[in-house]
Amino acid sequence: MTQVTVIDSIMGSGKTSWAIQHINEAPANERFIYITPYLDEISRIKGAVTSRRFVEPNNRNHARKKMHSLKASIAAGDDIAATHSLFQTADEELTELLTGAGYTLILDEVMDVIEAVDISRADIQTLLKSERIKVVDNRVIWADEGITETRFNDIKYLAKAGNLFCHRDNFFIWTFPPAIFNAFNRVIVMTYLFDGQLQRYYYDLHGISYEYRSVRTAEGGRYALADYCRENERREDIIHLIDIYEGPMNAVGDMTHAFSSRRFSFYEPDVFVQIKRNLNNFFRNICGAASHEILWTTKKDYRSRLSGKGYTKSFLHCNARATNEYADRWALAYVFNRYMHPYESAFFQDRGIPINQDLLAVSDLLQWVWRSRIRKGEPIRLYIPSSRMRSLLIAWSKYEI
Repeated sequence: MTQVTVIDSIMGSGKTSWAIQHINEAPANERFIYITPYLDEISRIKGAVTSRRFVEPNNRNHARKKMHSLKASIAAGDDIAATHSLFQTADEELTELLTGAGYTLILDEVMDVIEAVDISRADIQTLLKSERIKVVDNRVIWADEGITETRFNDIKYLAKAGNLFCHRDNFFIWTFPPAIFNAFNRVIVMTYLFDGQLQRYYYDLHGISYEYRSVRTAEGGRYALADYCRENERREDIIHLIDIYEGPMNAVGDMTHAFSSRRFSFYEPDVFVQIKRNLNNFFRNICGAASHEILWTTKKDYRSRLSGKGYTKSFLHCNARATNEYADRWALAYVFNRYMHPYESAFFQDRGIPINQDLLAVSDLLQWVWRSRIRKGEPIRLYIPSSRMRSLLIAWSKYEI
């Protein structure tokens, strides 16, 4: 069984620096695949690792596909740096190439290891009744080999890869192939608050064991792994850098589920007008911030309805991680109330895997806030109208969550 180490350390504690140090000091015969959310982080790794040469998959090949390039690099025994989006398309052939190849996987931040598939209940019933698919132990099997082209080609591809599940006969769930993780000699996952992440529940579901570690700074500016201890995170120092808005503009988010994905769909136009007015007031009058100092987010589907003069282009999607591009921003607004997708939570809960909605929510919030200048130890101002998300942030700072 592959050893999985989860380096669960707060943002800015030196996880990436430790990884670079570890790679630079590793034996020459150890091979690495470094997976990160963003392309600019690939450049950082390629520039910082001096003991070996990392290659980046490209589409300059006869197949014109990055996955083809990734497979060729593995076959050649290269050290590789690639993105989450590419690695998520892993298939059985990639697993076979990795098995026994001696690679260590370093995963910078958790991945989207399960997703609800965009298909209606009616279409699912059509596929079942036409016997194009069958469901065995909740796994979707593509049964119709006589048809090569169909409007359900995406479903066919996922089913044939063995990564598609049918749940309650109502919806499909895609899962990342767990065999990939067992194909590596070692897996290192670098994140924060792993207990609340989808990938943790996914590991529990598939019986993938893991151990917790954290990063500390050792003598001489070196980085070292240490026993996991959340009390060493100095959360009280971080919360003192966040000036959380408290005032009448929070009234719009007093309800527990205010600004959740479901609640957004029921808002009348006047609610969006009020939220836009609040954002404008916070950024301009309360903060006096210029557009290049602002960072804001909401559910992607409602971005255009909440955009306003002076802050529209300062949007950063609410699940942003691992980017340093916004490290000078200090006037922030988080207009969202994070819950796990109902299909995802039902998928795990029906399989006896308990989930922690609050830990997931505060984890995503902290990751987003950390894109700002707080990562440099500088103060920020935060408008967070959801009463639930605001209370979770305070609870986190007191080690209550």
